[in-house]
Order: sequence, then structure tokens, then C-alpha cells
Amino acid sequence: MSNLIAIAYPDVATTTRVRDRLLELQRERLIILADAAVAEKKPDGKIKLHQLNSTTGGGAAMGTLWGGLIGMLFLAPLLGMAVGAATGAAAGAATDVGVNDAFMRDLGQRLQPGGAALFLLVTQSTPDKVIVEVAPFGGEIIQTSLSEEAEADLREAVRHVQAVAEQ
Repeated sequence: MSNLIAIAYPDVATTTRVRDRLLELQRERLIILADAAVAEKKPDGKIKLHQLNSTTGGGAAMGTLWGGLIGMLFLAPLLGMAVGAATGAAAGAATDVGVNDAFMRDLGQRLQPGGAALFLLVTQSTPDKVIVEVAPFGGEIIQTSLSEEAEADLREAVRHVQAVAEQ
């Protein structure tokens, strides 16, 4: 089971640095992420999502393959590939995997203009090692799917690491 953790940061650059650091920690096997996405609140109030995994490209590739095969049956492989790619890309773009896009947009509305939030679906982690790596970036935990006790423990661990870093 994955746990959702959403952390707000003052800007998208900091949020992206934290996400990239977590991806490095994943390569070191200290955390396993099912998904990581950034929601940025633009100065005009619009929310832009920066997804880690795009389903559009994969859908287009599969659509091209199947469209080409079907097109060969009707002696129009190029037309079949073009139609298949367009259909596959549309289907891929409509597919929502990981953190729900509508949820990220709704929560993103609570951010200050120019701010951003990092959404993580954490499958497994070594909290004592991961928190030490990301707490110095700051941020505020704004939502989790953890139990109240586990969320309180997480907040306290982050506060402790930030206090030690400030000394």
C-alpha cells in the first residue's frame, strides 16, 4: 500500500530539487516511489502539473504499432500508423496513473501564487535516512494519507532535523 504525502514549497525550483533528490534516493534504494508530481500555482492562479510519468508518449507508440498493423491489412499502413498514433496519444493523455490530477489541482489552489507542492506516493522508505536528506529544503506538509499518529511523528522528525540543521 502506498502513502500519499503532499509538501508545499515557496517556489517550483525548490520543489523540483526535492523531487530530484528523492529520485536519487530511490536509486540508492532508500525510498520507493509509485509516483512523484509537482503542482505549480502560476502568478495568474492557474495550476500547472509537472508529471513524472507521461502516458501520452507510450500511448502514441502503441497506437502507431497497432495502427500500422491494422493499416497493412487494408493496404494503408502509413494512414493506419498516423490514425493509431493520434488515437493512442489521446488515450494515453486521458489515462490518469498515480496521484489523481483533480486532487492535485484542488490542493494546488491552496498554494500562494508562485508556490508549488510536491505530491509523493511512497510505497516503501527508510524514513530516518530520507528525512535527513529532504528536511533542509524546508517545506510544509499539507496533506498525507498516514494515520494521525504517523503524520505527527513525521512532522516532528522533520522539525527536529530542520532545528539541528539551523544550529
